Amino acid sequence: MTEPYDEDDAPNRPKWIGWALVIFMVLVVIGVLNVGWLIMRPTPASEAMAAVIAAQPELAVGQSAVEASDCMRCHGVQRKAVGPSFADIASKYAQQADAKEYLARKIREGSVGTWGNIIMPRHPQISEEQSLQMAGWVLAVPQVAASGSDR
Repeated sequence: MTEPYDEDDAPNRPKWIGWALVIFMVLVVIGVLNVGWLIMRPTPASEAMAAVIAAQPELAVGQSAVEASDCMRCHGVQRKAVGPSFADIASKYAQQADAKEYLARKIREGSVGTWGNIIMPRHPQISEEQSLQMAGWVLAVPQVAASGSDR
């Protein structure tokens, strides 16, 4: 059995390992700060939506209801996730006269087959008034060119 090293005969560790760890940690911190900045900066999509809300303040209630619900789990504002993006939904139903009522019903009752085989679950806890507000907001989402970020 070997005896533990005392301070006098401990093996020398190369100094470059310590420097490599310091450099690695600095790069990690820079990366985290960069991601934080990318998340915080306004995007063309968020600026366009803010302009729509400023022009039609009543849509803010619908936006709040969408954000409070589980909608954002499956839909992005400008990007397709599990389901279509809100911008795609708005452009598809823009010319339909009863689009707001149609989408409000789909929010409450669920849907399958309109956008493929993905099932949109029903949301019976959402009132008819809330679903109309949510549908109004969805129909107001502008189509914006891809910007690399979606909020």
